[in-house]
Amino acid sequence: MATILDYLDWRGDLSLHQDPFNEVDNLLLSELGYLNFTDIVPPPGQGGEITVADAAAAFFHGMTPGEKIEMGVLVPDAIPRMFHQMSCSPRFREMRLSGYVDWLDEEKGEQFAALTIETGDGAIYVSFRGTDDTLAGWKEDFALACKPQVPAQKKAVDYLCTMAKQHPRRKIRVGGHSKGGNLAVYSGVFCPRNVQRRILDLWSNDGPGFHEEILELPQHQRVADRIHTIVPKSSVVGMLLEHEERFTVVDSDQLGLLQHDGFSWQVMGNHFCTLREMTARAQESNSELREWVLGLSVQKREAFVDALFTVLEATGASTLTDLREERLKSVVAMVKAMKDLDKDTREGLLQLMQILFKGNLRMVLEGIQEETEKTVRGWGFKKRNEE
Repeated sequence: MATILDYLDWRGDLSLHQDPFNEVDNLLLSELGYLNFTDIVPPPGQGGEITVADAAAAFFHGMTPGEKIEMGVLVPDAIPRMFHQMSCSPRFREMRLSGYVDWLDEEKGEQFAALTIETGDGAIYVSFRGTDDTLAGWKEDFALACKPQVPAQKKAVDYLCTMAKQHPRRKIRVGGHSKGGNLAVYSGVFCPRNVQRRILDLWSNDGPGFHEEILELPQHQRVADRIHTIVPKSSVVGMLLEHEERFTVVDSDQLGLLQHDGFSWQVMGNHFCTLREMTARAQESNSELREWVLGLSVQKREAFVDALFTVLEATGASTLTDLREERLKSVVAMVKAMKDLDKDTREGLLQLMQILFKGNLRMVLEGIQEETEKTVRGWGFKKRNEE
């Protein structure tokens, strides 16, 4: 099956006038937001722009061909390769980048980054970065389950308004992957009406949902028909909290939590390969996780998030890569920090880890069974043809 990288090879020669903007283009531009464009793409307010081709030339300057760029533990290493392919593609190379911002406050547990792409069809795409390799970013991700608003969401609204003003005659698409998908929808819901009227689409690519009261607000109802929620068949991140009733389930060549990687999503032509519903095991796991989260008071949820990151930060790490590279030291520090927690908090954290581990194991086993059945069916088809 094909992925977004194959899409670039097959359809990258078609302009948006030949083949209009689609859901696969959306994922590519949301993944682009994970790259570090400091000193390459002008920040908001400066008014400058740079083409994808020129930005890639600056980004890869001085690197040897094939040199690996580490993106972190959970951010796909395929993103730089994707960017290089886009820079050579007639569909993407003349798109113009502007408004790059990258904010990180480790002390407060805040992470926010965004990028705006002028697509060449009379619109801009505002791309919000998802959770990166930083512990601060992951802490804010967990805080989505606790608070009505996290700092990144407020920054997303401000950023969308700024870029709408900077591109006054453009229609607007907004999107992101993971937390970036949540920020995309949130900014579209809470931006002023004059900006809402210019929005064509709001894309959440396996992004966490919202507390139910947000879905009932009139601001949300005004843009609900333009929200596109895309999740893989074994989604966990994207089904956390509540979503609009309408969402698209895509096939993936990965198992369990690894399906969160957009590079595993299966593509056919100019669209994703879709399924009628999520797998039974994913639905079961999501139900358990959601019940656990919503069964706690807001104060309890905040206490668990603080406790979890107290344990992680006890290692001295600031990124997931740090935790991986200092594995033995990290484990010792985390075990000691867990012992220092009160009994209820410690047991609650262990229960959360058990739900996540058990759910992922179930989905992996279900995926293995599914792949085995496909192989067996394939053998049967081959045998019938031979006869």
